[in-house]
Amino acid sequence: MNIDMIRAAAERIKGHARRTPILTSPFLDEIAGRRVFVKAECLQHTGSFKFRGGWASVSALTDNALKTGVVAFSSGNHAQGVALAAREHGAPAVIVMPSDAPEVKIENTRALGAEVILYDRETEDRDEIGERLSQERNLTLIKPFDAPMTIAGQGTVGLEIAEEMTALGVTEADVMVCCGGGGLTSGIALALAADAPGLRVRPAEPEGFDDVTRSLKSGKIERNARLSGSLCDAIITPQPGDMTFPIMQKHCGPGVVVSEEECLRAVGLAFERLRIVVEPGGAAALAAALFHPEEFSGDAVIAVATGGNVDPEVFAKALETLK
Repeated sequence: MNIDMIRAAAERIKGHARRTPILTSPFLDEIAGRRVFVKAECLQHTGSFKFRGGWASVSALTDNALKTGVVAFSSGNHAQGVALAAREHGAPAVIVMPSDAPEVKIENTRALGAEVILYDRETEDRDEIGERLSQERNLTLIKPFDAPMTIAGQGTVGLEIAEEMTALGVTEADVMVCCGGGGLTSGIALALAADAPGLRVRPAEPEGFDDVTRSLKSGKIERNARLSGSLCDAIITPQPGDMTFPIMQKHCGPGVVVSEEECLRAVGLAFERLRIVVEPGGAAALAAALFHPEEFSGDAVIAVATGGNVDPEVFAKALETLK
């Protein structure tokens, strides 16, 4: 896994993925006690950065592989990213999703033409289901984070951050990234190590699901005790990836753990001050930047708002925090 793969992915997604903006607000700066720059990947196709990895992976397949189709497992954002990329390439897609995924994510994945298979994330193993379907139906498995093409696609976010922050004159800052299995975190870390070494990536995770933070601290892969029961469904994974963890070990600073309440407040503030819709899991990085000022030094922090696929009820709950 290297920077050349990320640059190649950037060429393949050009004209397909959106180049998302960096947003700012003096009101958010005041809360954080420093300048806050938000990379709004919630404005990406399908509502999250996952479209980048989906397109990078599907666009690298052979014609034969596209003909037989792809399979992916996901709580919803990778599902939609792969479903759209497959549809645009004329490839059938089968997506394995947890039965407790937000309804909007399940509905959208079906609407994009994918066959959706639901599973119980407490009692069933999505990796096993994905591998079995791949073999039974001769489908290409596109993993959500622990695969070179996925990491390369997500790393294109880092190339953009490097360019954008250089143009803004910010050469030293922590870059908070909402982290599940580490595909986006490791991809951005590789890109910034090459193009903006003064920008340091750090994972943001919800309480009770801080496997990457604990793994970086202990020096070995740590597993989460449970796999469900969080509003931050987008970034709940069993453990860091075998491929992503060594990259994060080499290039990332320590993780920051945030509460669900802080994520909901960040969702509310992102809407109030930036006019963007972010889901709780996609707001973990912003929550870290706003509510954990003691974690940072320097006058700037960058937060990647990774996704905006939130159910109306949860969004309404987030807006309540503004009162």
